[in-house]
Amino acid sequence: MTDVDHAAALRRLLNGFQVSQAIHVAASLGIADLLSSGPCDTDALAAATDTDPGSLYRLLRALAAFGLFTESDGRTFALTEMGQLLRSDVGESLAGWASFIGRPYYWNAWTYLGDSVRTGRNAFRTLHGVSAWEYRASHPEESAIFDRGMTSLTQLVTAAVVATYDFGRFRQIADIGGGSGTLLAAVLAAAPSARGVLYDQPHVVATLDPALRADEVAPRVEVMGGDFFTAVPGGCDAYLLKSVLHDWSDADAMRILASCRAAATDTTTVLVVERVLVGPNEGPDGKLSDLNMLVGPGGQERTVEEFATLFAGAGFALARTIPTGSTVTILEATTQ
Repeated sequence: MTDVDHAAALRRLLNGFQVSQAIHVAASLGIADLLSSGPCDTDALAAATDTDPGSLYRLLRALAAFGLFTESDGRTFALTEMGQLLRSDVGESLAGWASFIGRPYYWNAWTYLGDSVRTGRNAFRTLHGVSAWEYRASHPEESAIFDRGMTSLTQLVTAAVVATYDFGRFRQIADIGGGSGTLLAAVLAAAPSARGVLYDQPHVVATLDPALRADEVAPRVEVMGGDFFTAVPGGCDAYLLKSVLHDWSDADAMRILASCRAAATDTTTVLVVERVLVGPNEGPDGKLSDLNMLVGPGGQERTVEEFATLFAGAGFALARTIPTGSTVTILEATTQ
């Protein structure tokens, strides 16, 4: 590559925030849902979204240049295959995540990344004076948007996780920090003899994924609200934690695992589903997610070795790591 090529590539990286913000606005307006039945012109889209037609056209033509929409005569737009993933009604929708990442309270925390790098402090707490969890607990509308964002990300890996691991060998599976139950519903559908416990904060489990209410799953699910730092449901032979530990510092992550250990038997299995950081000069997605943990919840992404240390500190032993072919790995731990 020439210096000009390098400069162009660097400029695209520098301007990445503009693209993500534009996608966020389109997702928040529900543009992809409006286009789900076919092409539509800007005037009609503006009327449906109560936006300025000229400004909306400028937004959509920019995103068409990035491949989310296609523009045709008469300022008419249609969805591309990538743009379909911004619909709220598709299986691997990213609409929830796109609607979340541009929220001002979260977006602005990234402006404090430099402070975090200099001091080691959590950027979100520096900006808002409280943790991300405390902030959302006092802002229910933001909590709902965040929960939809987490559901979006879970949907992207659910099929891979369920296809990779044999959950049918368990009698009762507790999904700790399981949100609205998207993953647990898929696990129980694949393991028809198993029962499940969905465990998260009371306001989170108040809104359940429709799949958890399905006739073949609902009779086998118990929904419980609580605090995983204090205790988790007993009597389970598997504890499933997807994208939970990365939200927390090592000390807090070990407290969560210690709650699981206190409830565990000698034959209990813990299944941690997380990104796993890889070696130098590789895995940019995981390492950017690690920065997101620094900025947002205050946690971190980890290597296999770091997970093994956490497990050992809480009385578990890492038995094996199982790649899923997606962005996450299953880390299986057993009682020591």
